[in-house]
Formats: sequence, structure tokens, C-alpha cells
Amino acid sequence: MLVSATEMLKKAKEGHYAVGQFNINNLEWTKAILLTAQELNSPVILGVSEGAGKYMTGFETVAAMVKAMDESLGITVPVALHLDHGTYDGCYKCIKAGFTSIMFDGSHYAIEENIEKTKELVAVAHAMGMSIEAEVGSIGGEEDGVVGMGECADPEECKSIADLGVDMLAAGIGNIHGKYPENWAGLSFETLDAIQQKTGVMPLVLHGGTGIPEDMIKKAISLGVAKINVNTECQLSFAAATRTYVEAGKDLEGKGFDPRKLLAPGFEAIKATVKEKMELFGSVNKAN
Repeated sequence: MLVSATEMLKKAKEGHYAVGQFNINNLEWTKAILLTAQELNSPVILGVSEGAGKYMTGFETVAAMVKAMDESLGITVPVALHLDHGTYDGCYKCIKAGFTSIMFDGSHYAIEENIEKTKELVAVAHAMGMSIEAEVGSIGGEEDGVVGMGECADPEECKSIADLGVDMLAAGIGNIHGKYPENWAGLSFETLDAIQQKTGVMPLVLHGGTGIPEDMIKKAISLGVAKINVNTECQLSFAAATRTYVEAGKDLEGKGFDPRKLLAPGFEAIKATVKEKMELFGSVNKAN
């Protein structure tokens, strides 16, 4: 059931759990995530980066695939189709393509310009019945060519963006895209707590969910995080399962080279990863 992310995140914030955003990269990713959400009766957010959208030949293709798959699989749990780290132009493309949610990442702009562009996009998205996420501070690491240093967000700037009426707010608290280095200092819960105090009931978003220790995840949820993004972990589990299949020579047995057989172990690995995360985030049986 395709919906905006607004209500599912309000419920998550009030219920002290988090909804997972799992990025999709192709049909297998999308099907695995949708089926797992349905099996676990969990709300879910399908994240699409601009790079993934381009890889899948455009946001219109992605929206059509997700809508058709949602219907053909009989998915009844809430599903939001969400632009991840969107540019200003990318947001308008997803609005036109039929996404149900967008993220405008204006964190690399001066705060005044971030506020100006976010305010405009909030009005447009809400007029279309879509939810919108904004960002303050930067997420460390690289995402689609954009490199962040992982600076912690200013709580006052977070309040300024939250006051514009966004539905969720991503704030840098020391989190990183991709694998975390061994010398990672961890999440700044002092910053997160200060942001929650300034933004009140606003659902907060934790990017870079791969590799954060479980105790940190649970503490972040207790401090207002209601959406957690996972991408790298699904990619790693997919790659490991596919490598095992090929190295065992399964692709050389019978019709093991058939892509439906070749991709099946990776597909199951994604399902297992998503299940593990949904259980950790506390979203199982929270779809109703």
C-alpha cells in the first residue's frame, strides 16, 4: 500500500520504535524488501538515490515498477517510495514521477539557502500529499559523489528547518555512509538529545545505519530517531551470498547460470538482513 511516510513516522516516534528505509537498486532489492515487510507486518520506506534512479533508467521507471509490484504482490502494509539525498531538481523529478515522499538534502548550502529551498519544497510536496525530509549538518562518507565530513548539526539550525513543517529531519550526529572505520568516535548522543529538545515531536532520521552497534541504535531511537536508513548492509549481504554461490560452482551446475537462480541467494540474503533490522528497530507488527 503506497502512502507518504508522515503517519508511519508519527506512530514510530510515539511508539518509540523506528521504521527502516532500505534502498532499492533493482527488481530483486524491491521484491525482497516488500515481501519481508509484508511477512513481518512492518511499515517500510523504499529509498531511491539519484544514482540508483538513473541506473534504473529514471524515476518514472522506478515509480511504475514499485506501484506494479506493490499491487501484484498484494502488499497491505504501508510503503513509502522515498527519494534519498535529493537535489533541488531531483525532488521535482520525483514529485512528477509519482513518488510518495522526498528528501531534499540542502545541508551543503548555507543555512539561509537551505531554509529557502526547503520551505518551497515543503509547500509543493504537501500540496501533492507527499512527505518531505530535510537535512542539517552532514553525513560522513560518500553518497553518489557527494562527500560529507560528518559534522554534527547545530540544534538551532535544526529547529529553523523543523519549523518549516518538514515531516522528518536528518541531522548529522557523527554518522557515516558506508562502512564505519575502526577509529570511529561513535554517535554524538549529546547532539541528538539537544536536537530533540529543540524539535519536539519531529521524527528524526539516522542515516548510515549499517554498522552502528545495536546499543547505539536503541539509544538513538529512545532519543527521537524514528527512521533509520540501511543500504550498504544489504549490498554486502547480497555480494557475499552471490560470491559463495559462484565460488561453489553452482552457476556451472545444470542451469545455475540462469539469472533467476544466480540472483536467488543474494535475494534471500537481503530478506534476512531486512528482517534482522526490522526486528532491531522494533517495527515488526506495527503496520496496523
